[in-house]
Amino acid sequence: MKHDDASHELLRDADELGLEGRAASGDHAKLKLWLRMLSCATQVEAEIRRRLRARFDITLARFDYMAQLYRHREGLKMRDLSRYLMVTGGNVTGLTDDLENDGLVLREGSPTDRRAWIVRLTPQGRRGFEAMAREHEEWILELFAGLDDAVVKQLHDELGKLRVQLMRNDRPTAQNR
Repeated sequence: MKHDDASHELLRDADELGLEGRAASGDHAKLKLWLRMLSCATQVEAEIRRRLRARFDITLARFDYMAQLYRHREGLKMRDLSRYLMVTGGNVTGLTDDLENDGLVLREGSPTDRRAWIVRLTPQGRRGFEAMAREHEEWILELFAGLDDAVVKQLHDELGKLRVQLMRNDRPTAQNR
């Protein structure tokens, strides 16, 4: 089957078509776009996971956890951390236990809610995350180096429109409540 997209041929020849292999030349452009976005996101995520493991012996889940705490210097309640990371409370508890044992986070009781824990990075955790974040940013710049700045801005803007549309579609309507 012939595709009018040169990248599709290069990917097929390299046995790297992945999720895009699900699309046929006659499929809707929006379906092809979805499969390409999914392929790109999956590939970038896999490479970031690989590099974090090789360079820092850390998982992407730990990196994301620490990133949220880095943004919230005052700390976060564990349930808020769970919401930001879009994982279960059990996952956050396990990560918190591990990172606390490694001296990277500190867990304290909330002064306003005795049922809640506040988690924050320790100074060691903050320094470690800063080193990882610098390299992570370099990796992202490297992985996206093939796109010029105008295209990056346009993609960002267009995907922002898609996110807004998805949020509108996600809101319950009177019919499906």
